Amino acid sequence: MIPLPALTGPPLRSSITLAALLLLSLTVPLPALGHHSFAAEFDSENVGTISGKVVEVRFANPHVRYRVLAEGEDGTNAEWEVQTHDVRTTLRMGWRRETVQVGDIIEITGALGRSGAKRISMDEVVLADGSRRTPRGGYVDSPYTTTEVNADPSKAYGVNPTTNHPIDITGLWSNRYKFTLTVDDLEPKPTPFTAEGRRLHAATEAWQDPRKRCESGGLPRHFGAHSPMQILDAGTHYVMLLGDNVRRIWMDGRQAPPEALPTPMGFSRGRWQGDELVIETTLLAPGWLDGSGLPMSGEGTRVEDRYRFSDDRLTIERHMTIHDPYYTAPLIRKRGSAREDGLEAEVSEGRTGCDSTEFLRGLRDQGLLDSF
Repeated sequence: MIPLPALTGPPLRSSITLAALLLLSLTVPLPALGHHSFAAEFDSENVGTISGKVVEVRFANPHVRYRVLAEGEDGTNAEWEVQTHDVRTTLRMGWRRETVQVGDIIEITGALGRSGAKRISMDEVVLADGSRRTPRGGYVDSPYTTTEVNADPSKAYGVNPTTNHPIDITGLWSNRYKFTLTVDDLEPKPTPFTAEGRRLHAATEAWQDPRKRCESGGLPRHFGAHSPMQILDAGTHYVMLLGDNVRRIWMDGRQAPPEALPTPMGFSRGRWQGDELVIETTLLAPGWLDGSGLPMSGEGTRVEDRYRFSDDRLTIERHMTIHDPYYTAPLIRKRGSAREDGLEAEVSEGRTGCDSTEFLRGLRDQGLLDSF
């Protein structure tokens, strides 16, 4: 057994050692699913450092993860889960699958797992070659957020729509513009719960997040994603693509068919009010409104989006209003989109699929597999 440097930083609380686990592997090819609540898993006030040998690499969503065998202060070795961004974010930051490999000796500094879990966020790392990197970049100061517009007002960014709408919204839009994490971002505050909504939220646990088990977050979470948005005009409807998520906005006045069932993206109808696009969505499946677990009823949920375009047509102010019986007042989410030169659509490939292995391992450690 290779001797490894001892843990440094604040004292670590005890936890169940991740040893002799059966491999619980379930890989589902889905698009990047974005961030769940960092605070639910990690304590940002409890920062530590571990050094050890990389024994496993999982370059997949919902987060790129590594397992590192490290020696603790008592001289015993234990495996640690090391977590960073989703695949798309790590790739954009110049981080590759081969950046960290099995057998590398690395040193990681970051927020430690809550409740003594042997888990650490890779806020900073010293790689095997001695170079120091900061792959996470922080969840609050996201590498995606920008208020700058890199586009030419004299350029046509659309893709020849087939219908005569007031504004050509087709083509690609960057959602880095005024991006905010979809965690605790809804207004007003404090959250105007009904008694039932408050009860459900209080009973919610982080492991129940559908994104952790590689399911779609659906709307309204989809509205806050940072991936580029591609809009196509299909005549009777717009098609909005965000990764592999597809949203159809019916513009011909049709109603949802009687046999339609609730889905994560729901049924959306749109209309133009002057230069503003208004979208109403119903038939949503129950879920979470954000990464903190705010409950959404689904059956009683109605969502209204308003897309307000700048005079030069290079930016959109997107406002979402959520009506749900779990809240005594509507909830508001705000985002932006912008045209951007050189922007390319992101399409999921096998390497960006979603791997729930660490999620299942965590459930096993906590004795929660029967609840999954």
